Amino acid sequence: MNKKGGIFYKAKRAAMFIRKKTGLNPHFGIILGSGLGNFAGNIEGGKSIPYGKIPHFLKTAVKGHSGRLVTGKLKGIPVAAMQGRFHYYEGHSMGEVAFPVMVFYQLGIKSLIVTNAAGGINPDFSTGDIMLIKDHINLMGANPILNLIQDGITDNFEPFVNMADAYDKGYIAISEEFALKSDIKLKKGVLAAISGPVYETPAEIEMLRRLGADAVCMSTVPEVIMARALNIRVLGVSLITNRAGETVSHNDVLKESDKNINKFSMFLAGIIEAMSNEQ
Repeated sequence: MNKKGGIFYKAKRAAMFIRKKTGLNPHFGIILGSGLGNFAGNIEGGKSIPYGKIPHFLKTAVKGHSGRLVTGKLKGIPVAAMQGRFHYYEGHSMGEVAFPVMVFYQLGIKSLIVTNAAGGINPDFSTGDIMLIKDHINLMGANPILNLIQDGITDNFEPFVNMADAYDKGYIAISEEFALKSDIKLKKGVLAAISGPVYETPAEIEMLRRLGADAVCMSTVPEVIMARALNIRVLGVSLITNRAGETVSHNDVLKESDKNINKFSMFLAGIIEAMSNEQ
């Protein structure tokens, strides 16, 4: 079932528009977090489509999220990259936040890379560190699967999502091997997600630390849940832009992202090439 006017129907329409505009069948979908959109400059022959022109896409309203879909090739690999994401704290539903993942699925994408700027909780983490996400704790108060059953379920959609393998262990191993060969210091940890947009109090950070979180963000988890529901393999990467629980502003986060974008881009491009060889 794929109810006309429902979110799956809208995703199919959006994908048809993107395919018509680009003529590309991307292998990887990439979601670029706060201040990380400049990575898309590495995409060769990139075609940029503002979100506002894609049917049923929302517009981004947060600084550091340009609001464009860039398609092209990265080291010869067809990719589609989102320069910015939609957030729950902007007033969108969880289904709307995860909508681009449904569109990626309709484009035939089988692998998704989600990135974000995160606050470091683990005392061994420093600003500028790259963290592979090995697991997450969803404290956002909702998830994108709620109510989607009423919207019309396709044969390939499983609402009772097994999250035991949310972050692909094979992709994590490939990333660690590439980092070792490239002399890139890499962390690995558990990501906690809160609804935002306020930053966490010191007491909340202590709570998250006791729960087992190494870093915290205000995004990513809804997209990962939707990807796994659609059987899309996921690699999650956080850039640690601040010490969680300390005084910080969104501008500080964006400055730290910009400061580390070259290192982050080299890592991301390298692991995409390595992951492509494994597909």
